[in-house]
Amino acid sequence: MALSRANRIRAVFFLHAISSGGIYSRVADIQHRLGADEQTLGLGFLGFPIGAILILFFGSRLVEVFGPKRIVSICLPLLPLGMIAVVAMPTVPLFFATFLLYGVIYALPNTAMNIEADRVEAATGQRVMNSCHGIWSIGQLLATLLGTLAEGAHLTPVVHMALLAIPLVPLALWIAFGLEPSPPRPHRSTVVRRLALPSLAVMVLVCFALGPTLLEGALRNWSVIYMRDSFAAPGWVDTLTLPVFLSAHALGRLSADRLVTRFGVVPTARTLTALALLGCAGVVLAPTLWMALAAFLLVGVGVCTSYPLTASAAARLGDRPSSENVASLSFATQTILLGAPALLGWVATNWGIRNAFAVLLPAVLLSIMLARYLAPRHA
Repeated sequence: MALSRANRIRAVFFLHAISSGGIYSRVADIQHRLGADEQTLGLGFLGFPIGAILILFFGSRLVEVFGPKRIVSICLPLLPLGMIAVVAMPTVPLFFATFLLYGVIYALPNTAMNIEADRVEAATGQRVMNSCHGIWSIGQLLATLLGTLAEGAHLTPVVHMALLAIPLVPLALWIAFGLEPSPPRPHRSTVVRRLALPSLAVMVLVCFALGPTLLEGALRNWSVIYMRDSFAAPGWVDTLTLPVFLSAHALGRLSADRLVTRFGVVPTARTLTALALLGCAGVVLAPTLWMALAAFLLVGVGVCTSYPLTASAAARLGDRPSSENVASLSFATQTILLGAPALLGWVATNWGIRNAFAVLLPAVLLSIMLARYLAPRHA
């Protein structure tokens, strides 16, 4: 079956998500297996951003030298296999080390596929970045639903991930090897630096993305535990937070290209981030399970466009290669977020899981104020 260039890069996003997204629906099982409290588990999760940061130092250089296709072809099939190793670890130090290595093979194709999506936009004149991320969210949603099903069937995380890897590895090979690279965007710089360090313009974009990214990460990492500790409900009900969030996240992203085309980047970003702020406040204050689920739905819609719009804005700056700006954006974001799992785990352990979300409200409010910097420079 032949796929268009746009649909093949969308398939890459989907496989990237479904190969790596199932772990968040099994957080409670992983915590039980490791015998760790929230604070210690947060330290274990710290391995992932450290691994991502290590590779993002050189990500731009690697993408420019080897090209997005080769990067995706090598890393994409490794993701489902790496996830088996992560969930199989019996201790927090081993979980940390394996998650660190996983962060390396996750972040490099993440940069490459965002660069390729931007190049497809430039080559075709059609916005595809938000829809690519929408497909990515659908992949995460499907992985999470499969995780909920595995939880209900009492499958261990290792068996769950192994069953997921059986179809995904050959499918990833087929999609990646058929990828037809698009020409890069023009830019003023003639040198690709070895280290992708952020410029001032990129740092402003990072500051916009910080609030929604922190909120999204907190929800992915801690929402199941939030439901378990806040409400008396069966275990499978606790895992519904992620499907609710990811459903809203995916639908928002699939609709975002039309919203941006009709209303513009800045109004769309401000409105959606305001919804994220309202949803975060709802998570903090929700008196019932159903109100909490409604708040998670608002958060999913609210944060859906923050990263794709920021990545597009970085790729279009034009002062240097788009790979360098996107890689430096990811590097700066991951560096700032490095301590977030441990910090939120400490807040959850000492002040309660709801306050782990409350401390994020100022950062989301700041993002609303900085949304104007997403506008293209020529505007």
